[in-house]
Parts: sequence; structure tokens; C-alpha cells
Amino acid sequence: MSLFDAAAFQAETGVSRETLDRLAAYEATLRKWQPKINLVGPSTLPDAWRRHFLDSAQLYPLLPEGARVLVDLGSGAGFPGLVLAIMGVPEVHLVESDSRKCAFLREAARVAGAPVTVHNKRIEAVPPIAADVVTARALAPLNDLLNWAHPFLQDRGAALFPKGQNVADELTDTTKYWKMRTERFDSRTDPTGTILRVSGIARV
Repeated sequence: MSLFDAAAFQAETGVSRETLDRLAAYEATLRKWQPKINLVGPSTLPDAWRRHFLDSAQLYPLLPEGARVLVDLGSGAGFPGLVLAIMGVPEVHLVESDSRKCAFLREAARVAGAPVTVHNKRIEAVPPIAADVVTARALAPLNDLLNWAHPFLQDRGAALFPKGQNVADELTDTTKYWKMRTERFDSRTDPTGTILRVSGIARV
């Protein structure tokens, strides 16, 4: 696979030079901190622009129209929430229980000039934030994600969850507990991946 660098990311997403510079500052901070804290899988770091930055940025065009408030569950190294904040989502809340990862998130947000709020708490302990969109990446099965996302979502809000090849099984299992509208989009970074956009979420 050919090298996918910052220039390739810009060509793929059409972000401005200023946005790219802010993302590059984030990427440099990730590389600096990775030896001290295992933020991403070590094997993915050489291809970070594709595996993490593009993988997060591809959610931006799928955001609900006019979305202003985003809650990112289990933010870890900030994917996708911090990327989406840098790309222009006005109010982003990053929820992460690991205090060392929260220290990284605050520093990465500082160097990237992204005005995010970092919540160093378990998801269940965060007071409900009225969100237009909830995101989570590589965190948990869909049923668990909906349990966590439901208290945050506005009536017209939507959740965006990148999923792997088992998405059909997860959807089948989830319909026992939830009513929802689902849309599926092919991942631009994983040939077997799908992005789920879930709205109209209600318990059965």
C-alpha cells in the first residue's frame, strides 16, 4: 500500500491548509506521547494519517445537518472526536476514563487549537449533555453503544459508529432491544468496514 501522508489526507478530504496544519500538530503530539502511553496500536502508527485521521475525518460529511454539539465516547487518543473538532464541529465533548489519556487529549487539543471539553470519567458518570451527534470508535458492541449514547442524544440527533465486518450480526442482536433508523456507508479506510448512522433511537 502506498504511503498515505498529510498531503494525501488533504487531497482526500479537501481540508484547508490551516486545518491540515492543526491536524499535523496533533499527529506530531501523538507520535511524541505514544512511547509513554499506548495511545494507538503500534503497528498503525506508521500509517496514522490513513488509519486514524482519515478514518475519523470520513465521519464529517455524515454529521447531521447543522450539528453543533458532539459527544465522543471512549475517546482514547481522540479519534474521531478531536479530529472532528479540528475540522469544525463547534462544541465537542471527549469522554475518557483513563487519566493519562485525558492528559494527552488536553495537550493535543491545546497544540491543535481545538476548544474541546475533556471529561475524565466513566461514560455512565457523565451528566447528560444534549448532543446532536454521538460518536464512538472501536469501543463496544452496538447494543452497549446505544445504552451509553441514548441519554445524550437529542430527539433529532444521530449516532455515528464505525463498525467492522460483524455489523450485520450486531444489528440483528440490537433490534431485540432498540427501535431505530439505520443507514450504512462504506468505510473509506477499511474494505470490510461500515459506518453506521443511527437515529430515532428508542427502547423496545
